[in-house]
Amino acid sequence: MTSRADASAAKGSLWVVAAPLGNPEDLSPRARSTLATADMVLAEDTRSARRLLAEAAVPGPGPAILSCFDGNEQARAEEAVRRVAAGENVALLSEAGTPLVSDPGFRVVAAVIAAGLPVRPVPGPSAVLAALVGSGLPSDRFTFVGFAPRKSGARRRLFQQLKDHPMTLVIYEAPQRTGETLADLADVLGAERPVCLARELTKPYEEFVRGTLATLRDRYRDDRPLGEVTLVVGGAPVPSADNDESLSDDALEKRAAALLESGLSARDAADALAAQTGQPRRRIYALVTKVAGDRRSEEHEAG
Repeated sequence: MTSRADASAAKGSLWVVAAPLGNPEDLSPRARSTLATADMVLAEDTRSARRLLAEAAVPGPGPAILSCFDGNEQARAEEAVRRVAAGENVALLSEAGTPLVSDPGFRVVAAVIAAGLPVRPVPGPSAVLAALVGSGLPSDRFTFVGFAPRKSGARRRLFQQLKDHPMTLVIYEAPQRTGETLADLADVLGAERPVCLARELTKPYEEFVRGTLATLRDRYRDDRPLGEVTLVVGGAPVPSADNDESLSDDALEKRAAALLESGLSARDAADALAAQTGQPRRRIYALVTKVAGDRRSEEHEAG
């Protein structure tokens, strides 16, 4: 492992380090090495940064740790430029996950780049990607929305802009506003749009709740979810030609099977698939029921 002195002797860099979402084992060996050789850490939360360095067994005294949040980010950006220009290595940490993604750090990165100095990402945990790949919804193309606006009017205006967006949406939300946001999503995007609520990612109580916007709206109307929440919402259905192979029974049965395997009930899977394809619900419900019946028969024979 490179020593801090060796790292400082080389040309300095700003290292954007992804931190675990909850499980400390998700800190990569490269991230651990980067933190161990950093001269300074800019952290959204200094307490969580100290805890992370302790869990990573970074030897004392360790790098200097300074707070970096919205209120002081510009000053910290200037400090980072001075340090990196002097040949030091500065690590940027958010409280959890990848910095800059709905977290502080953009002004720091922009200032270092503007000064002609190197910025080096150390990839790793990301709530956006963890929620997306665990949702069971299309992940080949998606749009990250960030945190929805706090007030309903602004939130609904944003959702109206996204109503016809064909890509999967990923939205961060605070637990206390999750029920209201789901209600606004259902009203604006359509109650039958498929959705997955991911919470407490990588932690002992990690949970993926899948269904339609209607079912999750009703579930969380008066029942606040615990922990950090990420919502993954299916994109708007894209009109297709009548002869489109993606609307054949075989293609639709494969999509129905994937929805059922993700944990949706037959009813929710039918609602979601009808919303995604724009096909008559009667046709889709009959197809999903057939697929669900075939699955039960296969499981019974295997048992």
